[in-house]
Amino acid sequence: VDGNFDFSTQFRATTISVSSQGNAQYVLAGMDSLIAVVDKKRAELGAVQNRFQSTIRNQSNISENLSAAKSRIKDTDFAQETANLTKMQILQQASQTILSQANQRPQAALSLLG
Repeated sequence: VDGNFDFSTQFRATTISVSSQGNAQYVLAGMDSLIAVVDKKRAELGAVQNRFQSTIRNQSNISENLSAAKSRIKDTDFAQETANLTKMQILQQASQTILSQANQRPQAALSLLG
């Protein structure tokens, strides 16, 4: 049976006849060809589905990697900002202590600075 033959025009419930051996063989050959077409299309769809699943897995991995990277960036920035804040607070406290002592004892402040 030719693969280009359109069975949809030949095989209708009202026109199929298996009254003779020749007709029955023709119908069976046509059905075999239709089954082969369905099998081919199922294989093609299976391949497409596999590609989609692979793409979904890749996108999921990319999403997880981006989330992890974003988290690391946030954590790093937070740690750096906390260190900067602590440093500034220590400098502020030291400056306040020096000013306090400078107001009380000008000579002591000069000796601390120099």
